[in-house]
Order: sequence, then C-alpha cells, then structure tokens
Amino acid sequence: MDTLFFVQLGMGTDLHGQDVTKASVRAVKNAIHHNSMPGLRSVLPGNEIRNMKVRVKLAVPCDKHLVDIEQVKAAFPYGEVEVEITDGGMLTTSGVVLPDKDDKNDLIYVVVAAVEVGY
Repeated sequence: MDTLFFVQLGMGTDLHGQDVTKASVRAVKNAIHHNSMPGLRSVLPGNEIRNMKVRVKLAVPCDKHLVDIEQVKAAFPYGEVEVEITDGGMLTTSGVVLPDKDDKNDLIYVVVAAVEVGY
C-alpha cells in the first residue's frame, strides 16, 4: 500500500464456542460498520472502488492457525484485502460452560483488529 488514508480499530468476541474465526470476523465488522467513505472513490486510481487496498491486522489470543482468512476477507464488500495475524487479543473466562452453545471450555476469545485503507 503506497498511500494510507485511515486506520479503523475494532474488537470482536466469541462468548461461547471458542471460534477464533467468528471473533475475528466480528472484530473487522466492528471496525468498519461505523464508517462511511463517500469521498474515497474520488482519490483512488481511476476513481474505481475496486482499486482500494485493505490491510487487516488481527491480534489473536490463540488458535491462530484456525482463523479462516477467506471468511475474514469476505467481511469486506470492496477492495483487495490482505490479512496478517499476530499474537495478541485476550482470553478470559465466561464463568460457565454451555454444551448447547458448543463450548469446549469456559473461555471467551477476544480478537482486536486494525483495518488500514488506502491504495
């Protein structure tokens, strides 16, 4: 990415089920769902939204190898999306194991996302 316009931050959790992909997708949606970029197209090469580049950095507390990167990319309606996964986030307890929610244990997975947009 040659030109960076902005960085959006988000957090996502999976309270039950310990699904790190679900927490990751929620983190990127949290980052992007409170924004509108009406003027972005006018500064992109060719005035084309498809020329937007999106760099996603996910701070994941565990099971990094289980993140389905294609599901994370699918959360973005436009742009060429690149995903990087690093150590981070948080594990904390929910205090309860609910088998009907597919809990394997009582952990809550917390993922933090930084979404960079530019071209």
